[in-house]
Amino acid sequence: MTKLEGNIRTGVLFVCMGNICRSPTAEAVFRHQVKVAGFEKAIYIDSAGTHDFHYGDPPDERAQRAAARRGYDTKKLRARQIEGRDFEVFHYILAMDKGNLAILERECPPQYSHKLGLLMQYSKRFSERVKEVPDPYFGGHQGFEQVLNMVEEAGEGLLSRICSNK
Repeated sequence: MTKLEGNIRTGVLFVCMGNICRSPTAEAVFRHQVKVAGFEKAIYIDSAGTHDFHYGDPPDERAQRAAARRGYDTKKLRARQIEGRDFEVFHYILAMDKGNLAILERECPPQYSHKLGLLMQYSKRFSERVKEVPDPYFGGHQGFEQVLNMVEEAGEGLLSRICSNK
């Protein structure tokens, strides 16, 4: 992370399996929310996958279209796999589902395990009944819309949490 005005930027990393649907959507949505709130210089945002299936690829076309309809730009994003250094530099490493969280827990050095969690733990509306952002890859248009609804709401809660810790 880089230093700004004497403060270390807060780093947020969103993680799913291939980094082409859920996590880049969460990155784009949260980046927009942070910018609107005026914290783009204080919060660093990225996304990654637990697997390298789509390394270097842009987000899924369906995810791009759904995001664009709501004003989120995902075109410049490219899939990458999580790296060992990510556990050190990011303050929040948020998986979209329990399966990817389990992979992160296995790979994460013990001293950084407190940084791991599920994105939906920051949701007020969904968290009581839904702990995971479902993978829309094999479904239709509705799945990508559902992902957007969930990450928009959870992103608001996450931003509130980060701001209350500053």
